[in-house]
Amino acid sequence: MEIEFVAADAALPARTVLARVIFEGEPADGALAQAIAASRFTGGKGQVLDILAPSGIGADRLVLVGGGKRQAFDALGAEHAAASAYSAVKASGLEALRIELPDGPDLAARAALGVRLAAYRFDKYRTKEPADKKPSIVKTQVGTSDPEGALAAFPPLAALADAVSFTRDLVSEPANTLYPVEFARRVKALERLGLEVEILGEPEMTALGMGSLLGVGQGSVRESQMVVIRWNGGAKDAQPIAFVGKGVCFDSGGISIKPADGMEDMKWDMGGAGAVAGLMHVLAGRKAKVNVVGILGLVENMPDGAAQRPGDVVTSMSGQTIEVINTDAEGRLVLADALWYCQDRFKPRFMVDLATLTGAVIISLGNDYAGCFSNNDELAGKLLAASGVEGEPLWRMPLPEAYTKQIDSMIADVKNTGGRPGGSITAALFLQKFVNGLPWAHLDIAGVAWKKPSSVPTIPDGATGYGVRLLNRMVQENYEG
Repeated sequence: MEIEFVAADAALPARTVLARVIFEGEPADGALAQAIAASRFTGGKGQVLDILAPSGIGADRLVLVGGGKRQAFDALGAEHAAASAYSAVKASGLEALRIELPDGPDLAARAALGVRLAAYRFDKYRTKEPADKKPSIVKTQVGTSDPEGALAAFPPLAALADAVSFTRDLVSEPANTLYPVEFARRVKALERLGLEVEILGEPEMTALGMGSLLGVGQGSVRESQMVVIRWNGGAKDAQPIAFVGKGVCFDSGGISIKPADGMEDMKWDMGGAGAVAGLMHVLAGRKAKVNVVGILGLVENMPDGAAQRPGDVVTSMSGQTIEVINTDAEGRLVLADALWYCQDRFKPRFMVDLATLTGAVIISLGNDYAGCFSNNDELAGKLLAASGVEGEPLWRMPLPEAYTKQIDSMIADVKNTGGRPGGSITAALFLQKFVNGLPWAHLDIAGVAWKKPSSVPTIPDGATGYGVRLLNRMVQENYEG
């Protein structure tokens, strides 16, 4: 998608759709008033009215986009309005979109971000898609009184759009293409941005005593990997901050095999690792002034004759033993070693892990909110604040100590599942045993990593890239400079 910032009164290019934001309760004039009166369009947030352009406007078509109340219109509103406009006309056959919205370079830049995100497509495997099903809009112009200011504000947002697209690509890939070694290879390629990437294979992890992570992958012919990503944008001796991602590239459930219905979706059980990779991508892309470590635990959970069994006991890198009650509660086994390794080697200020961890969090919060579990109020507060600004909803969940009895084992230090009651909570309590008292937050993104259908204008159906924006904002506002 080509993005341009142009003067508000600049001539329209040929074959253009003009999009205007209309606010609730504000009158329109002439032909627009007639068109609005003949519809149910009120200017409410999210509404779209697509009409033939009245004479004198100079566009081939006109799209009216509801902005809600003018006084409540903000940067996120600009994103969503621009994204809604693009989605309404992307397959119109016309080639350019001009967006008019309230003035200001920051709003113009955020509108451009909205179009970039809405225009995402994962179509690399489509070989026979009809031409009329493909988007025709290839250029978007955002009108503003300060094109240079908008252009100056856009590069960090363009870096964010690139990173979200990178994450969405990872999450969308089928598991026969994106397995742990290939995932690691794609992250290694990000060294072109200035990241440092180190890959640990099974021999290295065995030497470190990562029996918990390695036990998950032992039933697969695909070798497990751990990827260590470093961005050193801060002072040389400054303590880093750290993010850890669950990367189960395919989750069959192992011996505790999942039902066939819907199992194809388990290609995106690496959404947490995808989000951490995307975060490191954007931090490097915009040259963030902070030291950050990203850890990805990459495995494939398969049920062959070498797979671990329910009832097995594994020894984690921390030395704690784990009774494996259910091999489909595998993500926490991966994170146990990844979290311990992270805090042990890097001594970060805090750790945040992201994981498509439990179906229980979907029962609790549905498909719009991720669950936030934390042992630190300050860290949780920063994450929640960033989630609101970026439109990636997050809800804090409890960590009651009394629930730890559900994961007590008769024969080991802990068992990997505590049953159905409070399933997302007991999973988080399990993880807490491997953070060694460090400030930590766990984001359970099982309900938000993939949306079909999606009701968010900037998120097409499929991989969302959830977490990249939230964490980028949290880092930017609290830990840079």
